[in-house]
Amino acid sequence: MINFFWDLFSNDLAIDLGTANTLVYVQGRGIVLREPSVVALNMQTNEVMAVGGEAKQMLGRAPGSIGAIRPMKDGVIAHFEVTEKMISHFIRKVHNDRKTLVRPRVVIAVPSGITQVEKRAVRDSAESAGAREVFLIEEPMAAAIGVDLPVQEPSGNMIIDIGGGTTEVAIISMSGIVFSKSVRIAGDEMDEAIVNYIKRKYNLLIGECTAEEVKIKIGSAYPMEKRLTMEVKGRDLVAGIPKTLVISDEEIREALTETFSTIVEAVKIALERTPPELAADIVDKGIVVAGGGSLIKGLDILLREATGLPITLASGALSAVALGSGKVLNDPKLLKKVSL
Repeated sequence: MINFFWDLFSNDLAIDLGTANTLVYVQGRGIVLREPSVVALNMQTNEVMAVGGEAKQMLGRAPGSIGAIRPMKDGVIAHFEVTEKMISHFIRKVHNDRKTLVRPRVVIAVPSGITQVEKRAVRDSAESAGAREVFLIEEPMAAAIGVDLPVQEPSGNMIIDIGGGTTEVAIISMSGIVFSKSVRIAGDEMDEAIVNYIKRKYNLLIGECTAEEVKIKIGSAYPMEKRLTMEVKGRDLVAGIPKTLVISDEEIREALTETFSTIVEAVKIALERTPPELAADIVDKGIVVAGGGSLIKGLDILLREATGLPITLASGALSAVALGSGKVLNDPKLLKKVSL
């Protein structure tokens, strides 16, 4: 087991250990690292070949002897040792390989629907690696703090955090989550839906990196004023040769319909479970949407039509959870209130 936390300065840390990306916040310095949660391993020697962006480029391209692994699944640790190696690399990169024996406090953001077993896995991975104290904070709470919602006030705040592995919907008041709904449908499932749609409709197999690019460039949750198209390359499953085709935003919207329906349903369930007084606050304030999924075109319009409430897309949506986790490091009272 690699004791990566021994390799830190005395600065306490906050880590957004995401399915798609890992962000590291160092106390006093802010967010200092943002990398894809991918590790490339030599499958014979178990040696780390690359981590982060470099490893992500190997997804679907590496020879059989090298495995590009995403050690996080649905926001939680799926490959314990690979996850530790990944974080070890990121922390060393943050501190330029300098070492200290000071053991830091660490705040780690986790999905609100996480099980006790999954919580224990996250804690153990940090504690066995040398962390002095480990605090877990639920992702929607961290996101709400990160976008400056008044979470400590006795009023209702509603946030939707759409990440890579999970979508978190939460009603927050007085530093606590009154109700939360976590669905393991988010960015990764959107990519998978695009892959399956193109495979089913055109007998063309594309990679997950290509699907993600399609989602970002022409993906939308609501009909757009201007029609968008994109050239997609993959392997023809009938002829067995490379092929190129042009797809439209309308087709990708059709591919993502079920995913968006699941997210909307989770939002409606949360609204139905909201106490009347807090519901009145939400009518006035509306809903804030954060996370990478909030960047999908037209999502705010779709949610506004489904709920009839004002929808605000958070600025710095990709950094909200990491920023919120970092902010509680500087506020011991708030940390005590919001940690699990």
